[in-house]
Amino acid sequence: MKIMVVDDHTRMRAMFCELLKGPDNELKECAGGAEALEAYAGFQPDWVIMDSAMKGLDGLSATRAIIGDFPEARVLVVGGDGIKQLRRAARKAGASGFVTKEHLLRALRQNPGLPLGRLEGLWTTPTQTRIQ
Repeated sequence: MKIMVVDDHTRMRAMFCELLKGPDNELKECAGGAEALEAYAGFQPDWVIMDSAMKGLDGLSATRAIIGDFPEARVLVVGGDGIKQLRRAARKAGASGFVTKEHLLRALRQNPGLPLGRLEGLWTTPTQTRIQ
């Protein structure tokens, strides 16, 4: 599975990549929304993990642009907070889901090696930070 991790914080990108590392995963790191837009076409990831708040082109704007060019793209917007407005904004941007960083990191630590697609229930179940 090809996964693009987009976050302007180096340590957060490194944490996600370390937890997603596996023999079946190919990872691409981007330090911001503009870099993700440039890299998407060449990499064609199965999933994009997109930080919502970044300097420069923020994650919601980058998600909107990626979905505009690639309607089949699957973007998981992650944020430090699960507020309803952010979830709604992620949905409006075309994201496949929204989850807090804390929740996603915990799930990845508890399910090492599990393909990201198998974790999709984390952001689509009613008990979590599901887009409504």
